[in-house]
Amino acid sequence: QVRLVESGGGLVQAGGSLRLSCAASGDIFSINAMGWYRQAPGNQRELVADITSGGRTNYADSVKGRFTISRDNAKNTVYLQMNSLKPEDTAVYYCNADGVTTVRARGNTYWGQGTQVTVSS
Repeated sequence: QVRLVESGGGLVQAGGSLRLSCAASGDIFSINAMGWYRQAPGNQRELVADITSGGRTNYADSVKGRFTISRDNAKNTVYLQMNSLKPEDTAVYYCNADGVTTVRARGNTYWGQGTQVTVSS
């Protein structure tokens, strides 16, 4: 079974930085894309950034220039470096792995449990 475990969330002051990590475990052969989503209270879940196995990235307009997504394919791990954080970035951040191939399945999507990021003003 595939499991995604996030880490790195926490409380930070406005203007500060955090680095989120998400490691996928299981009998994984490949993951087409990994990404980060976030959901604030009262809002719908939104894409923050994602990255393909080939390194192609895309970002939400609200985080461009401040956040950087990267991944280590060998470790099935994705990272989100968040700089110049704003109170508006406060949300639960969820890791996503899409197009996951394992020894028993292909093309499945998996989600992490979420990690809280709180930015104080």
